[in-house]
Amino acid sequence: MAITLIRFIPANALADADPRWGVVFGEKVAPLDGSYPTTADLIRNGREAARQLTPAQATLDLDSVRVLPPVTSNQQFICQGVNYESHVRESGLDPKNFPFNTIFTKAPSCISGPYDDVVRPSHVKLLDYEIELGLVLGRDLVPGEVVTPDKLHEVLAGVTIVNDISARDVQLPQGQFYKGKSYQTFGPVGPVLLLLEPREWQRWRELKMTLTVNGIARQQAYCGEMLFKPHQTLTELASLHGMHAGDLVATGTPAGCAAKAPGKLVMFILKHFMSDAGKWKAFIAKAKKNPLYLKPSDVMALSIRTDDGALDLGQQRTRVVSA
Repeated sequence: MAITLIRFIPANALADADPRWGVVFGEKVAPLDGSYPTTADLIRNGREAARQLTPAQATLDLDSVRVLPPVTSNQQFICQGVNYESHVRESGLDPKNFPFNTIFTKAPSCISGPYDDVVRPSHVKLLDYEIELGLVLGRDLVPGEVVTPDKLHEVLAGVTIVNDISARDVQLPQGQFYKGKSYQTFGPVGPVLLLLEPREWQRWRELKMTLTVNGIARQQAYCGEMLFKPHQTLTELASLHGMHAGDLVATGTPAGCAAKAPGKLVMFILKHFMSDAGKWKAFIAKAKKNPLYLKPSDVMALSIRTDDGALDLGQQRTRVVSA
């Protein structure tokens, strides 16, 4: 059975309190003995101990703790872009023109808790959301290794929810994915790290992602719709650079983001009659009228689970506030 793992501090603890790990059983938490400062430490040295915990050891009420992101900020934060055909199309692109895996990074310092506020910087007006399935590595990748679909359990430890918050008015005009996606709090992760058993990894395609804003569904899709599957991405990453236990890979988002490509007529006018600076000025001016972009006080709720509930990554819930 999957293990529902959280990282937490007591709700009334000081900000510098040492985080702990625990296993969730219903509305209770069984704390894990020992110190595991990073996600890598937990995976390498505490995973088996977590599997031994039982409901009888669940002595803490879940509502008595503050849940922290299960991925610590020392870990790499790797992302896939345009990895769902529906999102490729809503971005005004043709999936046939993307025979490659689009990979970029977010600063790990942007990782925030699953219930923490998302802070919109004062200069950002086009704040967007992206629900994504997060893969957490269970060991270091061997340089050049080939990961096959039936061996995911040998490489990965578990899955978590990621919201790839994006400042579109920085990312798109500047062509700066890193800048536009790396502001503080732009990476809510969690609430749980769901440790999967080997047979459960074969069900990753059945995980259904849902994101709502103020209770209205914006994104909904099954993870099986990915263009580049986890084994392909892990194989490619192993050929590029070092990847280590505890590192996070966000696997892309489906359609439903606030950002949309302009219509064909608008694209024609922009292409043939406006300078680059003018194009982006017009884009931002039009986008500011789009009510789907996030505003202060908006509340996002994200969930990922199989339809039968056997695999459930919990619900992430965050509120947008002004800087």
